[in-house]
Amino acid sequence: MPWMPRAPRPPLARMQSRRARPRALLVAGAGAAAVLLAGGCGGQSTLDTHSRQSQEIASLFWWMLVAAGIVLVGALGLLAVGYRRRGRPGLPVIEQTKQINMWLVVTFGILLPLVALVAVFVVANFTVASITDAPAQGSTAMTIEVVGHQWFWEIRYPGTPAVTANELHIPARTRINVVLRSSDVIHSFWVPELNRKVDMIPGYPNRTLLYADQPGVYRGQCAELCGVQHANMAMRVVAQKPARFRRWLAGEAHPQAPPATATQRAGAQAFAANGCSSCHTIRGTPAHGTVGPDLTHLESRQTLAALTIPNTPAELRRWIQSPQQVKPGNKMPSVALSDAALTALVAYLDAGR
Repeated sequence: MPWMPRAPRPPLARMQSRRARPRALLVAGAGAAAVLLAGGCGGQSTLDTHSRQSQEIASLFWWMLVAAGIVLVGALGLLAVGYRRRGRPGLPVIEQTKQINMWLVVTFGILLPLVALVAVFVVANFTVASITDAPAQGSTAMTIEVVGHQWFWEIRYPGTPAVTANELHIPARTRINVVLRSSDVIHSFWVPELNRKVDMIPGYPNRTLLYADQPGVYRGQCAELCGVQHANMAMRVVAQKPARFRRWLAGEAHPQAPPATATQRAGAQAFAANGCSSCHTIRGTPAHGTVGPDLTHLESRQTLAALTIPNTPAELRRWIQSPQQVKPGNKMPSVALSDAALTALVAYLDAGR
């Protein structure tokens, strides 16, 4: 078929096409915003602040957003001026470019970006300096140790035998010195509503300050890619009224009560006979394993497997029966148990509920 020149589109069609472009960009931008908003869900937000440190981080974000907005407006202004100038007939491209007002180039192309970058640099440095200082000796009410594992958080309260996992309890309106360690790879401790991200490097203890301005539950997350289940390495920081926190800590410090029923005693035997005690500790019993989380007072926790599933008898049973289906790649092996033994084991671990 011989080549045929393409018929020009009528002016109306060109106008409709030009009008459709901004709408398409608007729709695409709205879709991207929706994806970003959805990705920020999950119970944690850097803009929902509950401490001075998180408030300063949020303020820094707004400063940077304003500076970026100024630069963006300037860039769009230059594009608009260039677009208007490009259509003048009879002038070469070089002459059209020269006709762009120099004050626009200097203002939006040089001065405003320079001022914005310098302002962000100065404000960011002051903010980082004010929130990154390690808690000074004597400036905090208590110290808590957090150890990162693949993939759970071990939490210790020095001065007491209390050890728990994945749920960090603190008294509200109290400065807490949190000592951070890693037992295997690099992790990152991050509770965005309370403070910044802090890396946990094996062999190099780090520390951060936790302070919650009111009682509540604040979600935390490992912020450093640490393996296949990095996304399921979350935690809860439970800020309680000081009196309630003291009662909770006293209860956690007690060893596990002896089994009270025949079913629970059978569960204790199943725990010892199937190798559970080689990986887990239950204070008050011969179980002193250190591979997995401490299971003393497991019934007091709200979740299992670092917030992956709720802590209910049914979910606990499913977790023991098939841990790799719940959280693939974790270090807990599947144990072949009869229905009766599994029921007894769940009753034993859930005895204090």
